[in-house]
Amino acid sequence: MSAVNQSRTPLRFRFDRKLWARFVEVAQPYFYPPEPNSSRQFLLLIVTQLVFVVAFTFFFIVVLALLGFQFAPQFFAGLVNQIIYLKFLSGLGKTTPEIVQGLLRFPATYVFTALLLLSGGIFYAYRRKLRGREKQWIILGGLLFLAFIVSSLNVLLSYVFRFIDNALNSKDPKVFWEFLTVYGITLVVAIPILIGYRYVRRKLALFWREWLTHTFLNGYFKDRTYYDLDSNAANTDVDNPDQRITEDVRSFTVTILDLILDVLNSVLDLIAFTGILLSISQELTLGLVGYVSIGTIIAIAIGTKLIKLNFNQLRLEGDFRYGMVHVRDNAESIAFYRGEGLERNQVENRLGQTIRNYDFLIIWFAFLDIFQYAYNYFARLVPYLIVAPLYFAGRVDFGTIGQGIFAFQMVLGALSLIPSRIQDISAFAASIERLGMLFERFQKPAAASGVAAGIANHLATHFKINNLTLRTPNAERTLFQDLSFELAPQQSLLVVGTSGCGKSSLLRAIAGLWRNGSGTVEAPDYQEVLFLPQAPYMLLGTLREQLVYPNLRENITDAEIQEALKIVNLADLGDRMGGLEAEKDWAAVLSQGEQQRLAFARILLSQPKYVILDEATSALDVANERRLYELLQSLDVTYISVGHRPSLVDYHQAVLELGLEAGWRLLPANEYRLTA
Repeated sequence: MSAVNQSRTPLRFRFDRKLWARFVEVAQPYFYPPEPNSSRQFLLLIVTQLVFVVAFTFFFIVVLALLGFQFAPQFFAGLVNQIIYLKFLSGLGKTTPEIVQGLLRFPATYVFTALLLLSGGIFYAYRRKLRGREKQWIILGGLLFLAFIVSSLNVLLSYVFRFIDNALNSKDPKVFWEFLTVYGITLVVAIPILIGYRYVRRKLALFWREWLTHTFLNGYFKDRTYYDLDSNAANTDVDNPDQRITEDVRSFTVTILDLILDVLNSVLDLIAFTGILLSISQELTLGLVGYVSIGTIIAIAIGTKLIKLNFNQLRLEGDFRYGMVHVRDNAESIAFYRGEGLERNQVENRLGQTIRNYDFLIIWFAFLDIFQYAYNYFARLVPYLIVAPLYFAGRVDFGTIGQGIFAFQMVLGALSLIPSRIQDISAFAASIERLGMLFERFQKPAAASGVAAGIANHLATHFKINNLTLRTPNAERTLFQDLSFELAPQQSLLVVGTSGCGKSSLLRAIAGLWRNGSGTVEAPDYQEVLFLPQAPYMLLGTLREQLVYPNLRENITDAEIQEALKIVNLADLGDRMGGLEAEKDWAAVLSQGEQQRLAFARILLSQPKYVILDEATSALDVANERRLYELLQSLDVTYISVGHRPSLVDYHQAVLELGLEAGWRLLPANEYRLTA
């Protein structure tokens, strides 16, 4: 997590190319490997899959026609003649051989066959680049096909209701019951399709979230980016990376599928029902297009403001949550200081900022509600105003009124995607901004930190520092300049100096965590180095996992663990805690001294070649400190210590003193004792 940064530069949000580029940057890798100019190929494959699904749906409808004519030829023929989009089937005959022969004479058959083969060939040509991504493309194709089926069912139902209304108006019970039966059968077929459609939709979102989260976690932990985002938070706009990886990824994957499939459904409904509307009234169609166009412009204007507010709300919610977690993690220290008043003020200040921004959101939501209610309610009047006069004039039948209203509402919904979903779209756009910024930070870690990585790090057989000048990450202060020393294998070095002179910072530079400065750091492979900070890290896990962390060796036996605990004077720890498999809040149940001794046990179990200790015995008594450092001296390790106690000099061969007016000095341990 990152701290709140009050000096962030204001961000501007628009529906523009940058937002689209960030969307593709985040969305594409799940379906197509990112590479130069790959976005066009990705979009080509999306269009190709749409073409494939359209062609496949054509032949699927033909197969249904064969079945329909087989079991109910007269009824199905009458139904086909009435539905505008199925009239091409009426000229193909009624028996299976006649339909097949008719299809062979029908030009669209060859067009759709060519499209089916062409789209399949394109995917075959890209098979190598899509290797490992077959599942998502198959699921997406299935979703698109189900979307076509759902839209087709809506068209069918509009005609069924028209026939039912006409049967009621003409008092024809035979036709009424026939089509009421059709409606019942359609529902029996439609419900499983709708449930399956929603299930597959959510399943793909779940798969996508899992993949995208793993991708962001790889970037987060690669090259210790998690450390840069935490320590250098003052130099980056990437706040609360934990919230982005958890909540924003979930929101992104769910919302993107909802929006994409809603757009597709809208396009299908637009195509399907516009033909019905045109057959009823051209004036009704043109009036609808103009009405929706005005509404869309107003919705985009409101949505642009909502994007910024949603972005800030996500950031402020993350900062507020971080403040509460910070209090929980430091509860004992706060209690000792009696600092709950100040902590409460800070938390309430963050809450206040969150509430104020949400208050603005509520105001803009109110504007949006006014617009959407007015937009939807006035839209209900339009089809009555146009279709009713046509019925009174005898130009349409009674069933056309219901079908016209239904078709109008479907087209209105299709064209009103932006006005009706602007709140979701604005929140989604904010998530794209946040994820895009984090993704770009992972791609360019050095540039994104805002700090030049001037210190060069190289692998070597031992520690060697050449002309090292170290500055704080924000470059506000230079800690020391032109530091040089070399530590031969199995030698030991003690780093001393006044508080704040850069002792721990030197260890960060040796570990490659801080790079702002100049000079060269040569160090062994960090897989062979074990760092022991003043407050040992207690991971979430069992006692065994605590002791073998960070797992430099495999197959560590229980006997080795017990022996290590005995050597560091914690022989009864396992019995007291309920065994090696016990899981506890170790940072809370173990004292600082016990944690430091446990950290020394990790040295015995991991058996590193190099150890770096940052005041790793500050909580121990002198006797236990002597015991542990004598243990270090008996091992075949090279170690560097940071500390304040004069007694530490006895366990080192050289002393590096920082914070002097002259800069620094390096002395043998025996000479330092005489001059100290």
